[in-house]
Amino acid sequence: MGALVAARTAGASSVLCSLFPSQQAKFNHILGTRSSVLVEGLALLDLGVSPYSGAIFHEITDVLTAVALYLAIQDYNKVVFKKQKLLIELDKYAPDVAELIRTPMEMHYIPLKVALVYLLNPYTVMSCVAKSTCAISNTVIAFFILATIRGSAFLSAVFLALATYQSLYPITLFAPALLYLLQRQFIPIKPKSKSFWLFTMQYAALYLCSLVVIICLSFFLLNSWDFIPSVYGFILSVPDLTPNIGLFWYFFAEMFEHFSLFFVCVFQINVFFYTIPLAVKLKEHPVFFMFVQLAIISIFKSYPTVGDVALYMAFLPVWSHLYRFLRNIFILSCMLIACSLLFPVLWHLWIFAGSANSNFYYAITLTFNIGQILLISDYFYAFLRREYYLTHGLHLTKQDGTEAMLVLK
Repeated sequence: MGALVAARTAGASSVLCSLFPSQQAKFNHILGTRSSVLVEGLALLDLGVSPYSGAIFHEITDVLTAVALYLAIQDYNKVVFKKQKLLIELDKYAPDVAELIRTPMEMHYIPLKVALVYLLNPYTVMSCVAKSTCAISNTVIAFFILATIRGSAFLSAVFLALATYQSLYPITLFAPALLYLLQRQFIPIKPKSKSFWLFTMQYAALYLCSLVVIICLSFFLLNSWDFIPSVYGFILSVPDLTPNIGLFWYFFAEMFEHFSLFFVCVFQINVFFYTIPLAVKLKEHPVFFMFVQLAIISIFKSYPTVGDVALYMAFLPVWSHLYRFLRNIFILSCMLIACSLLFPVLWHLWIFAGSANSNFYYAITLTFNIGQILLISDYFYAFLRREYYLTHGLHLTKQDGTEAMLVLK
């Protein structure tokens, strides 16, 4: 397992250099200054003990993640600007929406903002200090996003397989990645199109083959299938109810055992349930779809960490043009900040001081997740509202000529 992780990290530079040959010196410098640390996994493996019988190993890759996000958003902005220019030339936009059109100057610093928001985010810092393995997951997902936006179906499938191999939930990112790659190939997203199904089957085959190869490598490395129940079984069955920032632990700690299986299925389906309706609604905007899906994973996964929150929050500068349409951004920002500050306070009062109980801590956990849900809902509303204005104009009127009000349901 240690060899597999080391190879994955060592190969990251060559992957980036293959995508961006001109940046090779920069990547080598970054990788040279950021050394990985395998804490426990290698020691157990050297002793002939399965690494899955003890605690997990750690690796810090935050700078690499930031670089991948920077390059991905840089390329995405070019695609957005070209698409916007084409729509203007085809008169797809209403005549009075000039103030909604994005300019190259406005978009120039967005990639840098994304990288800085990720690196300087307190959630990223806390995850780094804790040596959380979420850093590895974030790096793999960042490479997956980079490969997808660059239009490399093979690398996209490989990194998506790696992400799924680690935590299962990223399988929901298959849909936005497929939609984006279809757009890059100028393949119409129509169920009756043969080219649509052909490309979908090719991408799915690449993904499944990559996942099977990775799982087989894990088996040959350990000569055991221990990692199947230790990783996927653990994620799905939620046996560890140690308090965290998620929604699972408190409900199942208080629940009767014979109801447990039913509610585990109900809770787990939340991550996957929204993928199809979002794919239908956002099929023309797969990157925003990917952002929403990352947030859904962060909120509804069985064992979330602050590192998961940091990853999707890094994309907020990409949607800076939506700020004018957000309804509750100040209240929600204060809500999330307040919850973040109260987490350690109520934890201390519950665990160490003994002057509070689990209800206090879970109340903040619930409030924090509600705040995230409302934040993503607000961005979703703002995105749809802007798209409607671009097509129908900012100044809406009724049939009698009076001013109309836009209400999205």
